Amino acid sequence: MFSAGWRVRTQLPVALDDESEPEPDVAVVPGSPRDYLPSHPARPVLIVEIAHSSLAFDREQKGSLYARARIADYWIVNLVDRILEIYRDPALAPHAPYGWGYGSVVALRADDFVSPLAAPHARIRIADLLP
Repeated sequence: MFSAGWRVRTQLPVALDDESEPEPDVAVVPGSPRDYLPSHPARPVLIVEIAHSSLAFDREQKGSLYARARIADYWIVNLVDRILEIYRDPALAPHAPYGWGYGSVVALRADDFVSPLAAPHARIRIADLLP
């Protein structure tokens, strides 16, 4: 769904800031693997977490962390409810764990479709993301 010049990384660190290097299940970053030999990518355009037992942690802790880093497109493949949760529009949220949250949260079911912000031409069927 992403054209040349993008790299899909699985379970590898991203350098969000000086204090945080989470390892999301999937991160889409610009460039090639060689671009990240000296350091981890810092500006993912899409982060995806696959969640079952970690659902609350991914929503609250990681969601706030990714919002603080201004990740514009954060998805949670929610295996509990068999939906895709889409988090967009990072904004200040004083009561969130890291002081940031997402202004837009949408839940899509298996028969819905989604397009990543960085690849608006792509159309992904939610059922294809669920086991």
